[in-house]
Amino acid sequence: MIEMAENAKNHLPHFTNAAFDIVAIAASAGGVTAIVKVLSTLPTKFPAAIAIVQHLAPEHPSFMAEILSRRTDITVKQAQEGDSLSPGTAYVAPPNRHLLVNDDGTLSLSQSELVHFLRPSADLLFESVAATYKDRAIAVVLTGTGSDGAMGVEAIKKMGGNVIVQDVKTAEFSGMPSAAIHTGNVDFILPLDEISSTLVTLVMGESN
Repeated sequence: MIEMAENAKNHLPHFTNAAFDIVAIAASAGGVTAIVKVLSTLPTKFPAAIAIVQHLAPEHPSFMAEILSRRTDITVKQAQEGDSLSPGTAYVAPPNRHLLVNDDGTLSLSQSELVHFLRPSADLLFESVAATYKDRAIAVVLTGTGSDGAMGVEAIKKMGGNVIVQDVKTAEFSGMPSAAIHTGNVDFILPLDEISSTLVTLVMGESN
């Protein structure tokens, strides 16, 4: 089994000049503003891929990717089945679909059962990222109600990745950040306006 896991890992795209290959971001209530704040200050040449779960009304089309595209220099698109992760690109989970990262660096969309009454689920995204990218993954938990992401944060840490959580004092809704912090598996608790620069330091700083 260990040999198979190593072989699978070898097929993953490791991006040039990146200490981490993927940043997985989760948010709920108040999240659009928070995600804009993080993405808008990332450099165009940010060398990691980004996967985003924002809880959205399942019955309506999402304009999230378009909204984010207008406010950031990196590429933003709504995730599609089979997309291959690319550096400097953010993939947004569509409404009513779980977003999962496969062990070959492609994306899957799933309508499997709701997790904590939610689809998409941050926990499922984080867990798939942890299993796939292990110590080359970063999870970010932003504003939101509920506790989605807390189980996934534990998976990220268990596999050696890094976890950043928005300081509840700067979060519009404290549920998700508080739940993540209470796991004890958090590396950085940061005000919203410091998250982007920390991502740049982590992803780009160690590889320059």
